[in-house]
Amino acid sequence: MVLEGLGQSLRDALKKVANSSNVDDKLIKDVSKDIQRALLQADVNVKMVLEITKEVERRALTEKPPAGKSGREHVIKIIYDELVKILGEQRTLPLGKQVIMMVGLYGQGKTTSAGKLGRYFHKKGLKVGLIAADVHRPAAYDQLKQIGDKVGVQVYGSPGEPSAVKIVETGMREFSALDVIIIDTSGRHALEGDLIEEIKAVAKVANPNERILVLDASVGQQAGPQAQAFHDAVGVTSVILTKMDGTAKGGGALSAVSRTKAPIVFIGVGEHLEDLDPFIPSRFISRLLGMGDLQSLMETAKESITEEQALETTKKIMSGKFSLKEMYEQMEMLTNMGPLKKLMSMLPGLGGGLQDKVNIEETQERLRRFRIIMDSMTDEEMENPKLIKSSRVMRIARGSGMDAKHVRELLQQYNSSKKAVRGFMGNRKLRKQLMKQMQGGGLEGLQ
Repeated sequence: MVLEGLGQSLRDALKKVANSSNVDDKLIKDVSKDIQRALLQADVNVKMVLEITKEVERRALTEKPPAGKSGREHVIKIIYDELVKILGEQRTLPLGKQVIMMVGLYGQGKTTSAGKLGRYFHKKGLKVGLIAADVHRPAAYDQLKQIGDKVGVQVYGSPGEPSAVKIVETGMREFSALDVIIIDTSGRHALEGDLIEEIKAVAKVANPNERILVLDASVGQQAGPQAQAFHDAVGVTSVILTKMDGTAKGGGALSAVSRTKAPIVFIGVGEHLEDLDPFIPSRFISRLLGMGDLQSLMETAKESITEEQALETTKKIMSGKFSLKEMYEQMEMLTNMGPLKKLMSMLPGLGGGLQDKVNIEETQERLRRFRIIMDSMTDEEMENPKLIKSSRVMRIARGSGMDAKHVRELLQQYNSSKKAVRGFMGNRKLRKQLMKQMQGGGLEGLQ
């Protein structure tokens, strides 16, 4: 998870509040010091850290809890509020016709981010085109073309053409009928004069609605000056922070960029093209503190699973049908939603402590193994798992390239899941409620 070290430290501070018998000056001071230590270790600016903790102390010691809330709950809410504040205002990119120009220095992840952004809009149902306007880096066009092919969006480029402006002019004409045009511009090792002039010339031709600065989070607090310098040069409208999954300096980058008033719209949380998260400060802090993010989970589900799939599987289970086919469908839907660790961080209580106890990689591997085994079964066996005795176990193991013990492990998991489903469906109140929600129609009804 993003900034897992910071998250764990902050969750420990919240546990200290939650487990206390009463809220007093000593507790608040202790928790304040814990928060200071956690934020400083995550490279957040010292002045900002002191401002945050001072405000936490002031509010915790002077504000009375709202009606129906305990003192402990109120202090936890104050900590949450003050952490959200340091990340600045939320901004989301519009889902409509627009031109986006990506800018940034070399090695920041600009080209990959252009592809990730293309995938994001493509998944939202928009027609997207990528323009390869980096004329200085060898094989820049080839890299963008490979990414475009993977995410299913068009790419325009002209290898060998030395003028970025000419490439953009032609690309804009080629993609005039598309909804979103994303321009990947050249980078440099520093803010050199020729880089700025080229970006300005491209901006003049493209007249972009968005100028997105891509920054590597590992630069920490230096992200602030870089963002400001690019903003002064070309008028940055928003920021994408990359490599947030692998750096202890991510907290510094987040807080530094927010101070420049250039809002962060996405964060890169991995190497895969789906590893780009919309940056919503309140949801980010909620996941960081282990409070979950059910709204993002539901949005992920809607993007990855059609209403027909969800309703069909639910109806089968409601009717008492739960064969290996239904189990396979559930596993496939879960896999389509993304990495298991990311999904667990969206569930309240699973973002921290429980994730530490569960071997995520092992669980993900087990799910992959189960699907391979089921691919080696006949339709009859999938519909009626009771048929799978010793000889069939051996045949399925050979066909899937797995051990017989793995086939038996799958059958044990199936039997456990079937019992759990029966137990759930045996609860009349829950079943009646679910039926009522389903009659409301679609995934909205299932919320």
